[in-house]
Amino acid sequence: MYVFPPTLIPEVFRWENYVEIWKLAPLARYLFNSLFTASATIMVQLLLIIPASYAFARLRFKGSGFLFLLVLATMMIPDQVTFIPNFLTVKQLGWVDTYMGLIAPFTVKAFGIFMLRQAFMQVPKELEEAAILDGCGHTRIMRHLMMPLSGAAVVTYILLSFIWNYNELFWPLIVTNNENLRTVQLGLSRFMEEGGGRSGGTQWNLVMAAAAVIIAPLGVLFISMQKFIVKGVATTGLK
Repeated sequence: MYVFPPTLIPEVFRWENYVEIWKLAPLARYLFNSLFTASATIMVQLLLIIPASYAFARLRFKGSGFLFLLVLATMMIPDQVTFIPNFLTVKQLGWVDTYMGLIAPFTVKAFGIFMLRQAFMQVPKELEEAAILDGCGHTRIMRHLMMPLSGAAVVTYILLSFIWNYNELFWPLIVTNNENLRTVQLGLSRFMEEGGGRSGGTQWNLVMAAAAVIIAPLGVLFISMQKFIVKGVATTGLK
């Protein structure tokens, strides 16, 4: 941290740092909370986003264009602006210090509706017409036609959404007080605080070891799905 010029490969590998971090804080609990809330959020998002994306891509109803513009307009609102009304709503529902409080405000993302709509629009209209002639309704068209042909875009959004929710810091900070509900990002800040209190300065060796453990699931997920990311971005017209 302090050597200049910096060196990427240390002279001595101190593997005991990885043992110490598990003793310093309940890191396993932090990892479970982040993985659980991110996964649950994605599941609910898909249940809501896929039908909405299909409706905007394939159905023609009065005001559809205006409603889609309203959805896109919400992307221009910074998340920080919504934290206070979201917190008041969560508090009135009694969801402070609960998993519901961590999950509920992020169950719909305008970016997800936009991204999957673009993917669904790439599916040839003739395939949809053939499915209708075979007696398929909208639910079966989404399940058996749109989803398989847009799988790369769906996987790409799942990965992006997982990263966003896994790395969330500010919302868990204001909606949780219970140590058992804290996420990995809050846990990492605890390493800095407690490390400083114990030694008179931040123990960067423990902070970096904890950061390596925290980022490992994202690294594995990204490496295993990178081909879907490239294909998904290419087929939805995103840069």
